[in-house]
Amino acid sequence: MRGHDIQPDYWSYALEGGFEAWAGKTDADNDLLSLKIARPNELWFHVRGQPGSHVILRHPDGARPDNAVIKQAASVAAWHSKERNAGVVPVCYTEAKHVGKPRGARPGSVSIKREKIVKVRPELPR
Repeated sequence: MRGHDIQPDYWSYALEGGFEAWAGKTDADNDLLSLKIARPNELWFHVRGQPGSHVILRHPDGARPDNAVIKQAASVAAWHSKERNAGVVPVCYTEAKHVGKPRGARPGSVSIKREKIVKVRPELPR
């Protein structure tokens, strides 16, 4: 079994300060991104209460994102969701170490702890 060698398919967006937002394309990709690829201290984003991509915020050399970068990553999560055409959307985020998989949960379904909420407009970085 070499399941851990499977790479997720995702969209990648360059953000300010050298950060990148990676958004999963399918439920299986979301699982891989959230549970296998994301480093424990990286931030994880998902639109609140609706289907959508899991987004991880890749840190350059352990840099901490500021509020502007957090909002950019949240906007990517909102864009890659059923709320794309909404006005302002609530997006929850937490450190990836607080994202888990309940036993028997379907692909793309996770449980999160210590979430924060940011309200953003769905958009991709320019």
